[in-house]
This record gives sequence, C-alpha cells and structure tokens, in this order.
Amino acid sequence: MNYNLLIVIIDIIYAYIDIGKFEETLMYKIVNREEMAHGTIVLNEIEAPQIAKKAKPGQFVILMANKKGERIPLTMANVDKEKGTITIIYMIIGKSTKLFASLKVGEGYSDVVGPLGQPTHIEKKGTVVCVGGGTGTAVLHPITKGMYETGNHVISIVGARNKDYIIMEEEMQKVSHELRICTDDGSKGRHGFVTEELRDILETQDVAEVVAIGPVPMMKFVSLLTKEFNVPTIVSLNPIMIDGTGMCGGCRVTIGGKTKFACVDGPEFDGHQVDFDGLMRRLQAYKLEEDKSSCACELEA
Repeated sequence: MNYNLLIVIIDIIYAYIDIGKFEETLMYKIVNREEMAHGTIVLNEIEAPQIAKKAKPGQFVILMANKKGERIPLTMANVDKEKGTITIIYMIIGKSTKLFASLKVGEGYSDVVGPLGQPTHIEKKGTVVCVGGGTGTAVLHPITKGMYETGNHVISIVGARNKDYIIMEEEMQKVSHELRICTDDGSKGRHGFVTEELRDILETQDVAEVVAIGPVPMMKFVSLLTKEFNVPTIVSLNPIMIDGTGMCGGCRVTIGGKTKFACVDGPEFDGHQVDFDGLMRRLQAYKLEEDKSSCACELEA
C-alpha cells in the first residue's frame, strides 16, 4: 500500500472516531478491588485477557496508572484464564502505589505489559518448602499451587510483622499440605522469624527444594540457612526496573559473580548465588528522590 494513502486513511479514521472513547476501551479495567492490613495492602483483579492467556507462575507485568505515571513491575498473584483476568497485590509505599490505590472498580490502568520474565521451573521433586514474607506471599501463591498440583509434598511458611499483615492465608492453605504461620510479635502462629520455622523443618525432614519470596533480608537469611543444609533454593528478586526488556540495564543483579538482568534472566535465581548486599544497595540508590516524590504527592493531595 502507498505510504501517503495509508496516512490519509489513518487521518480519516481519527476524524470519525471519538478518540476519548477509543482510548477508554483500551484501558485495563479493575473488576475487583480488596484492601488488607488496614488498607496498606491492596488487591486488584484486572481485565487483561491476552496476558492471562499466556501467563505462567513466576512471571510479572509492568503497569502504569496513567500515561504520565511510573512503570511499576509486579509479579502476578493469580491468573484466571477463563475470566481473562490477572491479579496483583501491592503495599502502598510511594507515590506510584498511592496512585494505584486511588483507582476504583470500573476504572483502570492505562498500560499493562506482560507476561514478562522467565516462568518458574516446576516439576515433581518430593518435599518442597515455600516461604513467603509480607506481600511476597502473593508472588509465592501461584508457584506453590504449581508445586502442589505437580504432586510435590508442599510445606508453606508465611510470615509477617503481625497477624494483620498475613495475606492469602486461605489461598495458601488450599495449595499446601501444611501451612505454618510466623509473626514477629507472636500475634498469630509462631512467635519468631520464618527462618526459625524453616530450620526446624530442614533438621527433621528431607527437603528437595526451598522457594523463598519476600523482603530482601528475609530471602538472604533463608538462602544462608539452606546453604548450610545444601538444599537448592529459588528466590524472586525485585531490583529497580524500567523497560522490562533488558535494554536499560536498571535491573542488573550479580549472580555467581556475573551480571544478570532480572527482567529477562529472572526474576527468579539461585538464592545461593545472589549478591544480596549489592541488591540492597541498589534498591536504596534513589531513596532520597523517592521520599521527595512521596512528600510532594502528599502535599498535592
């Protein structure tokens, strides 16, 4: 087709279409919204049929609340292929997650890109321990489900600062042969850290693999513990990420002394090979700017 003719056709289409309504149909609408932990953690179920069709456990999406918003990567907590929806769960921390939390059912995200990253390698191995901390439990859920449905004996450990921050307890119970709860203050389950519960399991049972997802310090200490017992361990990393294609280099992490990109090589890696200290330093690189942005957002509100 002649290029100039194509331009004319596009101009005609734009002349007869209500562009505002056209763009509205492209939004990824929120069909369900729930608040947890006194409103500090939010669940969004989002219409995204093409993503839901292809998504696998361990993969993530990048979302933008609006055309001027920040690109935020979040691993999917659930996928409903029949409904054509994906579910994300996030904690309200900075400017962008506050903007996410302001979206109501019927409203939507301007952009959702995915599925991105490498899916979890799931196979029947024996006893698998799945360890989740905070909102990391949401990321852990589809992986735990996959391990369970593949025929593994699944022991899940879910930890949080107190009982109000325990999320997806019922969902995790359904896909685990055993579910153990830990809280920092002892308000529910074991009074202590997930590593203490994990040590008890490692000392008494033959564990084939551990999957740990949560705050970086938690994943670090879980990996140090499992290394003592020579148990393979998978962690899901959350470095600063921009484009999600590996071109920007923002999500680089050091694995076994080599540079990897979490968006294309991960987000899951061998926990025994991860430079967690380097990851924590990179996560703090823009804290000053993030704090200023969050303060500005509060002033605008």
